[in-house]
Formats: sequence, structure tokens, C-alpha cells
Amino acid sequence: MHEPHQDPPQRSQAAQTAGISMSHPPENPPPRPAHAGLELVGELRGEALRLGFSRVGVAAAVPPPNHGAFRGWLAAGLAGSMQGWLERHEPLRRNLDAILPGASSVVMLATDYAVGDSPAAESVPPGAGRVARYARGDDYHDLLRKRLSALAGWLEVRVPGTRARGVVDSAPLAERDFAWLAGLGWFGKNTMLIDPRSGSYFLLAALVTDLELPAEEPLDTDHCGTCTACLDACPTGAFPAPRVLDATKCIAAITIEDHGPVAESRRADLGDWIFGCDVCQEVCPWNRHAPGSTEPAFEPRGSEASLSLADLLALDNATFRMQFRGSPILRAKRRGLLRSAAIVLGNRPHPPAFEALAVAAADNDAIIRGAAAWALGRWITAGVMPAEARQAVRARLGSERDSSVRVELEAALAVPDGADV
Repeated sequence: MHEPHQDPPQRSQAAQTAGISMSHPPENPPPRPAHAGLELVGELRGEALRLGFSRVGVAAAVPPPNHGAFRGWLAAGLAGSMQGWLERHEPLRRNLDAILPGASSVVMLATDYAVGDSPAAESVPPGAGRVARYARGDDYHDLLRKRLSALAGWLEVRVPGTRARGVVDSAPLAERDFAWLAGLGWFGKNTMLIDPRSGSYFLLAALVTDLELPAEEPLDTDHCGTCTACLDACPTGAFPAPRVLDATKCIAAITIEDHGPVAESRRADLGDWIFGCDVCQEVCPWNRHAPGSTEPAFEPRGSEASLSLADLLALDNATFRMQFRGSPILRAKRRGLLRSAAIVLGNRPHPPAFEALAVAAADNDAIIRGAAAWALGRWITAGVMPAEARQAVRARLGSERDSSVRVELEAALAVPDGADV
């Protein structure tokens, strides 16, 4: 039995919606399809690959084998801002009838998403913030839903009377448990599913059907061996044990799912990440030869792998929605993204962005103001434009009414110029 793990937000975006519409059996359901053979599975695999999926596996619709560990992980309070949603939907994860009544098989589909140079070859210019690789292009949910819909339609025509439902993060399904059962990889120490041929830079989607298909054999071998590169490299120490993620410390969970203030003890550890984090995948030896993707939808928007922090801080609600329409980054909301942008400017001061940071200290959103105040304090302690930063903090302190923001402003003024950051 593997140790506790769960779907980390930086990869699967579990709970993309607040709930699902449950399917109900028709009043006069068609006869349940009989057991299908390997020939049909081969045809299904061929159609899935034709539609653009990278790999395919089949699992039986059994209770998730690691559900007990998942419940223990929730009981330990390690889910971060996703705790409430996951607790409410935990009972539904145990039975696939909640997704499709009469479910018999789960077709798991992997889609490689990494495009361009390897992460080791990337560099982030001054004044820019990093975005996780999966989120640099268009929203993968839209792409995978279209492919799933086409595959479900193909199966329902190929085997009349079959019912199928596609799932991309929006239903309480233990995708990685079923992907493991379907032979698509093993659970890495960073909680990611790792394919020995393809690494971990892939997305998961599922097609749940009432058709009984021959199941694959799970990959029982743990190919991580004695390697602890991912555990050692995590900037925040978010892995209390191998294959256990503490989402309260995970940069991806903080920058994507948590839209409130970031604990002061976590801010410096964000480094230059503004949305997601790939560190535990970047250092994984199994990703050195990942096949990558040529899918245009995964190409970075504007050919940029990073985003200008000053430009982000200048976005109002309307321009934020316009710029990130159809992008996974919309998930962070304006508050979360601009808060993270301000924190990164505190970690990596960039003088040309000073005016944008000073303006952000007067933003309408108190969360953004507080992050900008902290960042200005970091400029003071680092000796980067300290006089200008002090002036901006003092100017805001005179009119600030939010007590939590005032604490940040007062703390910014309490450290002498040029102290260690």
C-alpha cells in the first residue's frame, strides 16, 4: 500500500467546480453491455490516440485502493484551502455510481503537455514571475473535454446501449488511483504519477463507462528507489514524508487555490513563482527524457514562459478577465495572482517595477495592498530604492484603515535600511 497522497492542485486542479450534476439511470435502461474483449480495447486505444491522447489504460470500476489513506490525509488537515471541498465530496469518491450509475470500467487517458525547452534551460528575466508549465497555454479542461466527448460518442456508436461519461477534474474521482490501476505509472515520492517512458509532465482524464472492459495490470514496481531529489528540492518542505503532500505549504496550492494572505513564513519561499510550481518535477530524473508535446494549445500565450510583474499589478478586474480568458491562470483570480506578483517583487526587487508596486499598495483589495506593503518592506531591508519605498509606505499608512494592512505597513518601516532580507 502506498503512503497517503492526493491530487495536488498544481497538476490536476482537483475540484475545478464546486460540484457535479449527478447522472441518473433512464426509466427504461438499455440492456447492460456484455463483457468486451481485447479487440475492442485495441480499437478504443487507437481512437483515443487519433484524438490526441498520449496513452490509454483501463481499470475496473472498483473502490479506489488508496481511499483509506486519502481519508487519513484529510483527517490530518493537510489539504489546505481545498480541505472543505474535499471533505464534503469524500463519500462520493468511494463509489463510481456517483459519477455514472452502473459504472463498470474506467478508461484512463494521459496527455503529455510539456512544450519547448526543458525547465533546466529556462531562465526568468528580472521583473517577471514563473508559471507552471501546464498553465502557460490554453485551459486544458476545454481541450480534454472535447476529446473525451468525441471518444464517448465513438464508444456509444461502436457498442450500442453503452453509456459513458468523461471527467476532467470536475467530479470526485480518484484519477491517479485509477490511472495506477490502469498501468499508466507508479506513485512518485512527490505524489505525482510517473510513467517510466514519459515522466510526470502529463494530464489525466477519465472516461467512465458501464461497459465491462478487460483491465490492465497496475505498475507495482517503485522506480523511485533511494532517490529523494524531489523531497530535498521542495522550497517549502511540503513533503512531511515520501508520497505525502502538505498542501498548506505547497507553492502550487498557495498560488492557485488559496486567495487569502500568504503566511509571512511562506512568502520568501515562493521565490519567483506566481502560479503553480514545477520544482519537484524539474528535479525528477524520470523527466529528463519526457517526450513533450507538439499540441498548439499548450504553447505559451504570447510565446512567454513568464509574466511581467509590473504588467500584472496594473490589471483591474476587467483587464484581468480579458487577458486570462481561456487560461488556467484565471483560476487564481485577480486577488490571488496580483498578491503573488507583489510577493515575488518582494523576493526579487526590480527597480523598473517600483511604481507599479507602490500603486498596488493602494489597491482596492486589502489582500493585494498587504502583499505590496510587505514587498516594499523587503525593498527597504534589501537597500533597493529604500528612500522611495519608505515614502510610499508612509504615504499609504496615513490613509490605511484595514488593520491587517496597517500591520504590514508598520512592519515595513520597522527595519533599518540595508538589513538582510
